[in-house]
Amino acid sequence: MSGREEPSASSPSSVPATTGTLTTSVPSRLDRLPWSRWHWMIVIGLGTVWILDGLEVTIVGNIASRLSEEGSGLDITSGQITGVAAALYVAGACVGALVFGWLTDRYGRKKLFMVTLLVYLAATALTAISFDSWWFFTFRFLTGFGIGGEYAAINSAIDELIPSKYRGRVDLIINGSYWVGAIGGALLSIVALDTSIFAKDVGWRLTFALGVVLGLVILLVRRHVPESPRWQFIHGRGEEAEELVGDVERQVEEEKGEQLPPPGSEITIHQRKSIGFGTIAKTVFGRYPRRATLGLSLFIGQAFLYNAITFGFGAILTTFFDVPSGSTGYYFAVIAAGNFLGPLLLGKLFDTVGRRIMISSTYILSGLLLFGTAWLFDNGSLSAKTLTACWCVVLFFASAGASSAYLTVSEIFPMETRAMAIAFFYAVGTAAGGITGPLVFADLTESGHVGDTVLAFQIGAALMCAAGLVAAFLAVKAEGRSLEDIATPLSAVTQDAG
Repeated sequence: MSGREEPSASSPSSVPATTGTLTTSVPSRLDRLPWSRWHWMIVIGLGTVWILDGLEVTIVGNIASRLSEEGSGLDITSGQITGVAAALYVAGACVGALVFGWLTDRYGRKKLFMVTLLVYLAATALTAISFDSWWFFTFRFLTGFGIGGEYAAINSAIDELIPSKYRGRVDLIINGSYWVGAIGGALLSIVALDTSIFAKDVGWRLTFALGVVLGLVILLVRRHVPESPRWQFIHGRGEEAEELVGDVERQVEEEKGEQLPPPGSEITIHQRKSIGFGTIAKTVFGRYPRRATLGLSLFIGQAFLYNAITFGFGAILTTFFDVPSGSTGYYFAVIAAGNFLGPLLLGKLFDTVGRRIMISSTYILSGLLLFGTAWLFDNGSLSAKTLTACWCVVLFFASAGASSAYLTVSEIFPMETRAMAIAFFYAVGTAAGGITGPLVFADLTESGHVGDTVLAFQIGAALMCAAGLVAAFLAVKAEGRSLEDIATPLSAVTQDAG
């Protein structure tokens, strides 16, 4: 094993040291691994939760009209669902990201990604038995609270466990899998809204119950996902990190039938138990101001576009094209498919062509295409089908760009601040675009005026283009590089220049 730990004389070796020194090759050993069954286990155990998020958001958007009907069991309007409930869900996600992000950096990835999933499961189950609007709003907030925590804990764990060669495409596809859930949610809502199958006050409850069942399945797989060795060796658990990586190496060698090449460079760090908010803020904004600007731009652009449009697409179809509420799921399934195909087909290019070119081009191209869609919509040139086709093309590129926002903030800041950085940029960007977006967009689409909806389209397009221009100048060349090379850990003996 290539690890040497020297605990300080003032700290017993049995207690995680805060001043001990450790030299290890764990990062390079993880990055040199070929793709294996072990990596698939990580992807399935951690990445599939985005499917649940997509299921949640899409179901609520598509059943909004049914929940507002008499006999649904809830005294609530469609505008409250696409506006207030949507904003509360996103607000919960912002708060959850910040709370669980800090806990994740302090107590480890594994503990927190188990807790966040349990929070999601409990809140979703209680949403299914809603009997009044206040109950529904409360548990939409708490469901978002769990999902927000997932974003921080999961993205940090995935990036730290996946080899650098594959990190970009894997991260994009995992974040893009949200849309697999969206497809399921759209199609499931069609069945749930069919009153010949389920009563008005039963079908929508079963959709939430299905989310609980799927979450329980993910929970069973997730139990086998290990703690991040990168987190372990910084937090005084060097021996555990060495043992874990050694076990993985043996599994991979047995699977591939050949010996792994020797690891590359080592890193020497001063172990620490935790890191304060002051240090995090100083690091992110003082040491990496250009990267902070990049992260905020990417998140604000994609958050407004997605949280506004995905919550309101069904309302657009029913308001302007007289699409029956029970049929909007078919249209949403089509644009969801386009969203998933974007990261799936373009993801590899983020590792080969490079981050800067791909991030900037996907943002700018999706923004320009959305401007075109707004122009066609304003001229009355679109039908429900052609509008859906336009959105499918727009979101093919926008989805890859939006997924790259999560990838970017999870890899361009030091290890000790990773989960909190993800949480911060997610919370601030989503609060700016994800809370105000649904509230503003609900009013604009409910007005029934074409010009109002065109304005919403144009705002989303402008923000995406602006974020793309920022990325063109500030995006970091992270493809194929170790996380420690992109941003040297704060605990490292030798610091980089930022």
